[in-house]
Amino acid sequence: MPDSLQSLIRHTAPRSRLRWLTPEPKDTLPLRGHDPDLAKQSLIGSLNCIHPNRLQVIGHAELVYLAGLGETARAETLAKLFSEHPAAVIFSDAIEPDRVFRDHARRTGIPLLGTPVSDEELINQLRYYLTHALAESTTLHGVFIEVLGMGLLLVGEPAVGKSELALDLISRGHRLIADDAPLFARVAPEQIEGRCPEPLRDFLEVRGLGILNIRAMFGEGAVTWRKTLNLIIDLKPLNQSVLEHIDRLSGSLSVTNVLGVTVPRFTMPVAPGRNLAILVEAAVRHQILRIRGYDAGVDFIDRQARAIANDRPDPPGARA
Repeated sequence: MPDSLQSLIRHTAPRSRLRWLTPEPKDTLPLRGHDPDLAKQSLIGSLNCIHPNRLQVIGHAELVYLAGLGETARAETLAKLFSEHPAAVIFSDAIEPDRVFRDHARRTGIPLLGTPVSDEELINQLRYYLTHALAESTTLHGVFIEVLGMGLLLVGEPAVGKSELALDLISRGHRLIADDAPLFARVAPEQIEGRCPEPLRDFLEVRGLGILNIRAMFGEGAVTWRKTLNLIIDLKPLNQSVLEHIDRLSGSLSVTNVLGVTVPRFTMPVAPGRNLAILVEAAVRHQILRIRGYDAGVDFIDRQARAIANDRPDPPGARA
């Protein structure tokens, strides 16, 4: 269960050095909790009893604050801390909790964790892990590949040529991320990150050739395992009549919604004689220019408008 407290400790232990200060629970503890209201809480942060975190971190600053409270206020604060049912209370900087903390943990069943890592470093490490482990995700069918530093998803009907095109791009120096079933997660409000599931890593299926190990064939530089999704190219076999109806200035650019984020999408006609690898590279370069604020179609229209204005004679009496 990737969103459990046990999984968090297991996956981050080499760097976070988290350990159990109370007996490890026999049941799996979900980080988001079973109560829908708990899902609204911030996942991790320093001690906060007003907007409690699911993982409450206590360092030296928090201990100084608690020590400065009167006996009654300190008892009320600790009771409030444990009554909010955090997933765990974590002590950083090699701090050992006193008897009062352990008594509260025993009564409420909330585990205590400890680490020699500083509170700031610990929060940064766990926040990065939790952002990716608990992000909203989906699987899209296609070939995810890095082209000119951009994450590109090739989609289309079966046997349209996605894998063959990906192989062509890899041979031109670009990198494979995932074939067939890349996993995408929303890791920021406007950022979708795609990665390769472990069983599929390095492999590309090409009809007629079978399964190819791209790392073994082309070397370490031919593969990577995660990238931000920047562009989608939809491969479609189009006949001549359909090709004639594509906008000559803007092409077939549109957008697709992926996990609530709009991603640019080109429809790439597949037809005999078209060098798709070069066209894909051109589409990626075109998108890079658009990100930088330049649109060739708009520039072309502006040039035509200026040329027409310069060639048009002044109307009679305009200079009178």
